Amino acid sequence: MTEVAFHFNAPDKLAYACRFARKVQRSGARLVIAAPPDTLAALDRMLWALAPQDFVAHCLGDADEDLVHASPVLLTADARSSPHHGVLLNLHAEVPEGFGRFDRLVEVVSAQDELDRGEARARWRHYASRGYAITRHDLVLKAG
Repeated sequence: MTEVAFHFNAPDKLAYACRFARKVQRSGARLVIAAPPDTLAALDRMLWALAPQDFVAHCLGDADEDLVHASPVLLTADARSSPHHGVLLNLHAEVPEGFGRFDRLVEVVSAQDELDRGEARARWRHYASRGYAITRHDLVLKAG
């Protein structure tokens, strides 16, 4: 069964996604980041702007098939199209279709955006109602 974790109180969800991608890549695992197209474009720009020592090898889901298979980090609107099934980071407002194919699912929740927090509560209820054990990571407590 997929391990589900919620990372709460992210001051900047995209900045956190960049740090998370760097951490997962350094661990040797593969990561799929699922998000709406405009979010993916912004995240792609942010990943390319990281310092050279923080470089995260990644590609968009519509890249050449060989590149998609080789990239440790894949940015895609639809996680079902991914050839990787390690870690899924969800930046969509809704539960990502096909998340059960992944070993781990991570949901990132804003510290300030009440709409985002409400949507996260709905996703939490969805996973809990289906029997998933949910791990909670409070990013404010981690930073303190």
